[in-house]
Amino acid sequence: MTVLDISEKALERAKARLGADSEKVTWIASDVTEFKSREHYDVWHDRATFHFLTTHAQIAKYLETAREAIDGYLVIGTFSDNGPEKCSGLEVMRYNEQQLQAELDGGFEKIRCITEDHETPFHTRQNFLFCSFRRA
Repeated sequence: MTVLDISEKALERAKARLGADSEKVTWIASDVTEFKSREHYDVWHDRATFHFLTTHAQIAKYLETAREAIDGYLVIGTFSDNGPEKCSGLEVMRYNEQQLQAELDGGFEKIRCITEDHETPFHTRQNFLFCSFRRA
């Protein structure tokens, strides 16, 4: 298992929560748009990264990396078109099922999508779109 996060501090907190089991995980601090994978993954789970990619160049780089690194399945959790317009003070992209599927065409086949409300630690609700794809 590999965990990638832009924040070294977040990774350190996750390692501490796992304790000794953290040794079973490969931890990588990197911006996903700069990440160069040496591995191939059966499952890639992106929970709340994709919506922070707001330029065509960022999205294209993410998809290039995903196409090269994923042999099996991609699961993405991103803000739905009913989700917030900003998160942590940053502009975000919002997607409906058709828009997300269009972004992933040319490498991934949609399996299923659902929407779900997420309650934040600040007791606000954010509507997410979760979709699973199979590498074509």
